[in-house]
Formats: sequence, C-alpha cells, structure tokens
Amino acid sequence: MSVRCTRTLVSSPLLGASLLLTTAGASAQQALFDHQLRRLHSGETVDLAQRFAGQPVLVVNTASHCGFTNQFKELEAIHQRYKDRGLKVVGFSSDDFDQEADSEAKAAEVCFVNFGVSFDMFATIPVRGAGAHPLFRELARQAEEPRWNFHKYVIDRDGKVVASFPSRIRPDAPDVIRAIEKVL
Repeated sequence: MSVRCTRTLVSSPLLGASLLLTTAGASAQQALFDHQLRRLHSGETVDLAQRFAGQPVLVVNTASHCGFTNQFKELEAIHQRYKDRGLKVVGFSSDDFDQEADSEAKAAEVCFVNFGVSFDMFATIPVRGAGAHPLFRELARQAEEPRWNFHKYVIDRDGKVVASFPSRIRPDAPDVIRAIEKVL
C-alpha cells in the first residue's frame, strides 16, 4: 500500500499529522491482515482485514501434539475474559516444528473438542523462514520469528506488534496480561 499526501488534502499542520498517523497505522494493518485464510476444519474463507483490522489481537502459532498444547486452555480463558473489550485471540495451526496432527480434522478435534476453543483458529500455514505466510513474515519483521509452537504476539489497533512472548511464557503470565491491557 502506498501512502501519498498532497497539500490539497492537508490544510493544516495538525490535520496533516493526523492523516499521516492514520495512514501509517493503516499501512501496518495492511501488511498484517491483507490476507484471506481458511478456518480450521470448516473450510470457510475469512478476510483477515475485515475480521481483525482496527482491533487489538493476540496471535499464536499452534500445534496439536506439542508440550505447550495445554496453553489452549489459557488462551480460551483470555478470549473469554477480554472479548467484550475488543480483544481478538487468533490461532494459526502450523506444522513447522513437526508437531501438528496429520489431518485437519484431528487438529480441529484437539482445539475445539479437547480444549473447548471458541476463538478463531485457522488452517495450517508455515510460520518460519522464507516460506512463512506473509502475516508471519510481517510479525517476524516487527518482532521476531517464532522459535517454537505457541509463540505469542500482542498487536495493537494500528497493526503494530507491541510485545512478543516465546512458548514457555504462558498466555496468562503477568507480562502478557500487561501487554494485552495496554492495547485495549
């Protein structure tokens, strides 16, 4: 997305600053959410920009057969605690660490049946390296690449990563909660 301001659009320095801040935020959102992805197991395609742009978001790369898979419980609790305040929790299934179920149906069962997940979960995508989905390439550019499953990114309403947490940091850890509270 290119950003262009002209004198005809900007009539005062204060208005100009406001427009530049708005377009800069839109650019970050565009880089993150300008994609369509399939929901895990349902096959429904979702326009991520329509679903997440302008919202605070907690993004997590997930896997069904990982030692951190029980973090789904805490992610669901965070979703329930903050959804009315606008937080979107979203999981992206990934097999980059060879720990995702062999079938999408099995991965969905782990999320939805075993852990009662009701937040958005998307079908398996790559999250690391040159082959990573563009959303995760942008997350890596803004913060860091996931080193393992259940890496967490807290994203503000402007599409900027404000905090990134490795797998071993639980979703309900005080630092994660502080970062979430900051973006609400």
